Amino acid sequence: MRPHAALLSGIHTNEDASVYQISPDLALVQSLDFITPVVDSAYHFGAIAAANALSDIFAMGGEALNALNITGFDSYHHDLELLGEILAGANDKVQECGAIVVGGHTIESAELFFGLSVTGRVHPQKFIANNGAKVGDVVILTKPLGVGILSTALKGEMLKDEHLGPMLEGMLGLNLKASRLAVHFGASAMSDVTGFGLLGHLVEMLNGQISWRVFQNELPLLEGARAYFELGLIPAGAYQNYEFVKKFAPHLQEDALLFCAPETSGGLLIAVDEKRGEGLLKALHDEGLGAKIIGLCTAKSAEEIALV
Repeated sequence: MRPHAALLSGIHTNEDASVYQISPDLALVQSLDFITPVVDSAYHFGAIAAANALSDIFAMGGEALNALNITGFDSYHHDLELLGEILAGANDKVQECGAIVVGGHTIESAELFFGLSVTGRVHPQKFIANNGAKVGDVVILTKPLGVGILSTALKGEMLKDEHLGPMLEGMLGLNLKASRLAVHFGASAMSDVTGFGLLGHLVEMLNGQISWRVFQNELPLLEGARAYFELGLIPAGAYQNYEFVKKFAPHLQEDALLFCAPETSGGLLIAVDEKRGEGLLKALHDEGLGAKIIGLCTAKSAEEIALV
């Protein structure tokens, strides 16, 4: 099906959010995302789900304007105060980035889920697509990996207390500042790390001219993530992502499964010209973000994703 002329980016380009032009200098950025609980605290669950959904707007270089709540709730087994805590957590995150909650919809559901439909804005010629990386770009990751592994350990009641705080901090952190800095430094491509895991999202960022060389020893991990991984606390989605990535990475080893694990409210992947990469990295550090250069964009080869 041929996309509409006003649709500058959307499902046909595997983007994080759609970009729909409504005037020469204004386009809407829209996305919808919801998750099931990843932590026990209802307030934190709502805040994490909101941060996760808002990230799709930031991954396009957009500004969030408003959001609608999307909720599946079992009022027979759960008190409505629990729902109030979820909504409060989400509202606080939406307000943190200068947007507002304008409504929403709740259905009765045996399985609890929550998320947002978010509308933002961006200039039609200035949004950052996920597939614009060029040979010679470096790729920066703005948050450590491992949330999927640690949350699996939490569900299995094996997560150590000292690992909960950093996991929450990572998921609760908005990608707003990182997005604005990426725009300022002229990033050529951007995506956020969520359900497809790090390597899966790098596949999404491929185009016909490039491959990725990922510096395995530079990949930042939350404390404890590797130890839980070695215990076999691996989410099912990691195996699905691994099989997908292998089509683009013929030499992928089994230990790369760690970098295929789904993330919730993960960091941004920012491709930027190498000459501007160090400047962007310093600016991210100045904002307190633990960003790292994790790879290089090279000319297209048979091995489109390589861990080196």
